[in-house]
Amino acid sequence: MLNILDLLGTIGGSILGLPGILGTGLGMMTRNWFVAAGLGGLIGLLSPMVLGGSHSTHVPITLTEYAVSISVGIIAGLLGCAIRHKGATV
Repeated sequence: MLNILDLLGTIGGSILGLPGILGTGLGMMTRNWFVAAGLGGLIGLLSPMVLGGSHSTHVPITLTEYAVSISVGIIAGLLGCAIRHKGATV
């Protein structure tokens, strides 16, 4: 079972890691909300596969890590799109 500190660490690691930063960057590349959310979710899905877990030591990637990473990626993509919309109106 995942305790609250592990969950907060997973969320913080996703925000400061690839799903948060690259999701925001990809979201700022488009003005379409659905494309931004899709690109962020895709980065959130691929990030644990590429950077998480170890195949040599058989460390599994849990469903919670996938869910947090995808959620953070979608939110970051939408945030990047909102930054692009707001920056275009100023």
